[in-house]
Amino acid sequence: MLQCDICKYFPSIDRLTLKALIRRKIKCPDTLELIDRIIDSSPPQESKDDRSRGLPIGNLTSQFFANVYLSGLDRFIKEQLHVKNYLRYVDDFALFHHDRHFLAEARVAIEAYLESIYLTIHPVKSQLFETKQGANFVGFRVLGNRLRVRGENLRRGKRRLKHMQKLCRLGKMERERLNLSLQSWFAHLAHAHTWYLRQNILASLQEKNLSPNGEGLRVQEKRAKG
Repeated sequence: MLQCDICKYFPSIDRLTLKALIRRKIKCPDTLELIDRIIDSSPPQESKDDRSRGLPIGNLTSQFFANVYLSGLDRFIKEQLHVKNYLRYVDDFALFHHDRHFLAEARVAIEAYLESIYLTIHPVKSQLFETKQGANFVGFRVLGNRLRVRGENLRRGKRRLKHMQKLCRLGKMERERLNLSLQSWFAHLAHAHTWYLRQNILASLQEKNLSPNGEGLRVQEKRAKG
């Protein structure tokens, strides 16, 4: 397995290259003018050359533009490198193949392609290893027969939950808001094998009388498990 991450992806996106890619699909002058205004709506990032780079952080359009920017990489990997097993989420991507030498050569080719669009892969986060070791991807630890939440992500979530509990006790946050946040977090955790973890979190909240709809959530959890 070859797992890669692009170094400082959003700040490194070349604006002229992105606009050229968009113009291959969109021809309406008014639409293109609006897109250009959105792309140029934040100060350009510092770069070693004189090219204008970076997308405005926080814009919903930036997520879309970021995928457009790497659509060529998808085709390059699938059609020119002939990698059948490949997946990507924004700037995190992974290639699967039984031949380690093939993947090593693929990495060299990918680095050359990314250089042509002013990007580089992260020297530490990009690794080549056997799939049986497991891999970190989009917040989860992917193993052969299990999907777990990454330790740091779980610790971050628990710290946030603890902070929200404190705000509730001080009367600075509505309990319903805590409950909505909890449901959102549980929806994320539910992608992994975390049923008992979620039950323990619910039990802790109910003991502190901080989960107004906790029993309803518990019932939903049991149904999901069944």
